[in-house]
Amino acid sequence: MKRICVFAGSNPGVNQAYGEAATRLGDELVARDLELVYGGSNMGLMGRVANAVLGGGGKAIGVMPTGLFRREIVHTQLTEFYEVQTMHERKAKMGDLADGFIALPGGYGTFEEIFEVVSWGQIGIHDKPVGLLNVDGFYDPLRTMVQHAIDAGFIHGTPGDLLICESDPARLLDRMCEYTPPARVNKWTELSE
Repeated sequence: MKRICVFAGSNPGVNQAYGEAATRLGDELVARDLELVYGGSNMGLMGRVANAVLGGGGKAIGVMPTGLFRREIVHTQLTEFYEVQTMHERKAKMGDLADGFIALPGGYGTFEEIFEVVSWGQIGIHDKPVGLLNVDGFYDPLRTMVQHAIDAGFIHGTPGDLLICESDPARLLDRMCEYTPPARVNKWTELSE
């Protein structure tokens, strides 16, 4: 792996541990000589992970749609910055640039981004590892929901097949480096193999 795309909240959240985890993840990316790909903001957890990477001498690549956000939230110290037209183009560009994906705590946008790349992995668009940095159990309810969908017959396999979850950034990156994509299966239960 050369680059990790990090999805994260554009707000810092109410728990100080979220910001600390974003900084630790940024530090760990630098220690492993991994470049950061992210949404390009200087705000919230997005800004914290980028600042840690840049402060450690690493590379941070931002991707942001033209005119979608106020100019003052664009991080001005990035190694590279791509301006695209739409959110769809943003996600496609980030996916093209990255060798793996990590979600820090965040809101609707973070959930949508991480589920999209997991879905892409499920249907074979990519074979890249996808991870959740589960800070203070933030993603425990989501993991319960995924298990519920597995039990209900809507997701094939086990949660760890496509979605790696760890509370420590170093352990999460270790597991992502060791990742082997699961064997392709017929995800449509009503269709024969």
